[in-house]
Amino acid sequence: MPDDRTAALRTRRDRLLGPAYRLFYDEPLHVVRGEGVWLTDAEGGRYLDAYNNVASVGHCHPHVVAALARQAAVLNTHTRYLSEGVLDYAERLLATFPPEIGHVMFTCTGSEANDLALRVARTVTGGTGVIVTDWAYHGVTVALAEMSPSLGSAVRIGDHVRLVAPPEAYREPADVGQAFAARVTAAIEDMRQHGIVPAALLVDTIFSSDGVFADPAGFLAPAAAAMRAAGGLVIADEVQPGFGRTGDGMWGFARHGFVPDMVTMGKPMGDGHPIAGMAARPEVLAEFGRRTRYFNTFGGNPVSAAVGMAVLDVIESEGLVANARDTGAVLRQALQDLAARHPAIGDVRGAGLFLGVELVRDRATREPDGALAARVVNGLRRRRVLVSSCGRHGNVLKLRPPLVFGREHAEILVDALDRTLADPYGP
Repeated sequence: MPDDRTAALRTRRDRLLGPAYRLFYDEPLHVVRGEGVWLTDAEGGRYLDAYNNVASVGHCHPHVVAALARQAAVLNTHTRYLSEGVLDYAERLLATFPPEIGHVMFTCTGSEANDLALRVARTVTGGTGVIVTDWAYHGVTVALAEMSPSLGSAVRIGDHVRLVAPPEAYREPADVGQAFAARVTAAIEDMRQHGIVPAALLVDTIFSSDGVFADPAGFLAPAAAAMRAAGGLVIADEVQPGFGRTGDGMWGFARHGFVPDMVTMGKPMGDGHPIAGMAARPEVLAEFGRRTRYFNTFGGNPVSAAVGMAVLDVIESEGLVANARDTGAVLRQALQDLAARHPAIGDVRGAGLFLGVELVRDRATREPDGALAARVVNGLRRRRVLVSSCGRHGNVLKLRPPLVFGREHAEILVDALDRTLADPYGP
């Protein structure tokens, strides 16, 4: 049960921040410190963080903290001055993309990055229609909330937005890619019948909120081709799967054998510092720049650029893409082995250190069990392991720890999950 101090904090939070915020867990966590894959509460208890991808290279990584402090002590100002450090970072970041991606524009949040990508798509195509998956999350601006159905039924989907079911190999026919492309094509046709010109297909390349769908590799390419054939652009939302998380390379879209027109990034690029961005094909931004201009006061400021550069240093020097691949494979196999003992696990899927564990009432019917997932998430919290859930029914355990997550941490996670599935209410 929560202690008096926690209860007082909740009351104070409600009074100061208002009623719209939400907290994780039945017993909210009061965190006071982070280090690597660990979070520490006010009583000194340590929790294994298997969820927070924003701290991409680990909580409070000393190299990132030092870079932030060093640059903050020298200069931080807006983006209408020349800054060599910002250009150095842009150059290094663009080198991680295929050569077709040649420009990057910086923002402060992933929502801003997606909003900018939509502005570019609408300007270049002359259209307004956007296709997203039916439980997607892409941001909190008005424009993006209208195409983020996972925010709930109280947020109205825009008239110019079409929702399609995600490519789900667990329940799909054999050719997942063609089935998804057929849904995208049907949505394009529906737009046209209503006088809406297609502007973009916007997809999180691992379908994070939909339930984590990564395989078979290549399934996104036919849908991307369908949107381009209709005159629209393809935006890869890499806010969650980007920066090496899938273990196949830096970017989730690379698994699918195509190059998007635009790629959006969020706070994992700064290990939690508010830096984000949108990278694009030069021909796309040439048309946008001819017609309009863009200004973001502190998007890509000198401190943010120094932090972003430090994150790239860590990813490279500590081999974190390879770690995501190797540790992710070990974790996935261990979870599949766990499924042999727990029939509630219907599917284990994902790529690298981004995995989904789908919980079901019955393996034969594959009926989702969101109530069990909620019990498991809270049971793991009591065992000091932090995860969350996703999917329309909230029945998929969402595992996306900091990229420094190692095999020893995977063992702790799997052991805790084993015990929690056997007794969700246990200590």
